Amino acid sequence: MDQRMDLRTCLSRFGTGVTVVTVDAPDGMHGLTVNAFTSVSLEPALVLVSINRRTRGHDLLQESPFTVNVLGAEQVALARHFAGHRHPELEVRSVRGHLSPRLENPLAWIECRPWRTYEGGDHSIYLGNVLDYGYRSGPGLGFFSGGFITLEPPAETERPFPYDVFELPYDAYEEA
Repeated sequence: MDQRMDLRTCLSRFGTGVTVVTVDAPDGMHGLTVNAFTSVSLEPALVLVSINRRTRGHDLLQESPFTVNVLGAEQVALARHFAGHRHPELEVRSVRGHLSPRLENPLAWIECRPWRTYEGGDHSIYLGNVLDYGYRSGPGLGFFSGGFITLEPPAETERPFPYDVFELPYDAYEEA
């Protein structure tokens, strides 16, 4: 196995959610399946998507509003469709947002206007300023080790942390 593919296999051990990024195109809505998505900031509200420069939809995102659609576990067919594996019987339904289209009934959606774009090797890193969002309950669609998985919500008995466990201040850790 070449080193590039070996690294890709290593990186696939990090589980992610699955999104479809939607954007207006001259011929209507265009979507790309993306798992390189994360929140960046709450003030200002920013999210990040990383898009391979070789994808057909890459250039559509240049200076264009877009929506990140977080997929539910039941939406594998949509993930495959927007990854280039067209399903002729799949009916893709969309809704018009304030500035960009979004899929109908995703687990969550985040509508953004372009904020910054950065080069990142063979990808472009798009930061979007969040204008509007919405969400529903249910299990999420995940991707792990090259395949789709179901991400179950925590049990009702598990209480959420009163803080973001991924953004603890550096001095919150004490050595034993």
